[in-house]
Amino acid sequence: MHVVAEPCSGCKYTDCVVVCPVECFYEGEQMLYIHPEECIDCEACVPECPVEAIFHEDNLPEEWKHYIEINAEESEKCEVITEKQEPLADN
Repeated sequence: MHVVAEPCSGCKYTDCVVVCPVECFYEGEQMLYIHPEECIDCEACVPECPVEAIFHEDNLPEEWKHYIEINAEESEKCEVITEKQEPLADN
């Protein structure tokens, strides 16, 4: 499973959502989340993220491990996102 981590917070680039073949990205107010049961680990999104915020859970830096649970919880509450939108900030 892939996870969106801290670097996405406050910028919310959506380059990743347009390449996702299973539409597993969900949009929160400050960042995007990946639904853990919908992600097929194709890794198409990883090189598309300009802030390098997407990691396979096995490669997630230790200080961001809590994002596994955050992605699971928040993806259940948010709307799916499939189209590119303006980011919150230019990083």
